[in-house]
Amino acid sequence: MSRIGKQPVAIPKGIEVTLDGTTVIVKKGNKSSVIPTHGRVDVEVTDGNVVFTRIGEDKQSSAFWGTYRALTSNAIFGLDQGFKKSLEINGVGYRAAVKGNVLELQLGYSHPINFEIPAGIEITVEKNIVNVIGADKQQVGQTAAIIRGFRKPEPYKGKGVKYTDEVIIRKAGKTAKK
Repeated sequence: MSRIGKQPVAIPKGIEVTLDGTTVIVKKGNKSSVIPTHGRVDVEVTDGNVVFTRIGEDKQSSAFWGTYRALTSNAIFGLDQGFKKSLEINGVGYRAAVKGNVLELQLGYSHPINFEIPAGIEITVEKNIVNVIGADKQQVGQTAAIIRGFRKPEPYKGKGVKYTDEVIIRKAGKTAKK
């Protein structure tokens, strides 16, 4: 049984949550996030909380219960405070710069990589740290993963693009035989 689904989601000040049939709409100013539940759970907005209720007693309805509660919680948190992923670029000559709506990366290839920044995502660069910021948790994580995928960190020298909290396990290089 889901333990996440039982907990109500608190609505902070400045956030407006409305129901449109089986769809939960979260708004803050001109930004909004839409979570379609497809009628798999019952949703109520009461006393500054969003409460989810299971429809059936089977395992799948219990899974949907926790999933839609987590998606709504993430949408509210994202519009209230936002999500952030930080990437670190390591390597001689490896650079990043934001030029308009394009992130230009030089990662040791013969050509620069021009990554078009998706709508709803903000990217900032400070020295060798690239910050991916946005309101949608999934979109922030996916964008960071795409940027990391351009040059994954290698285990010998640690060169490449890695998350700032990621630990690269280093391997010993070749040793001469005596």
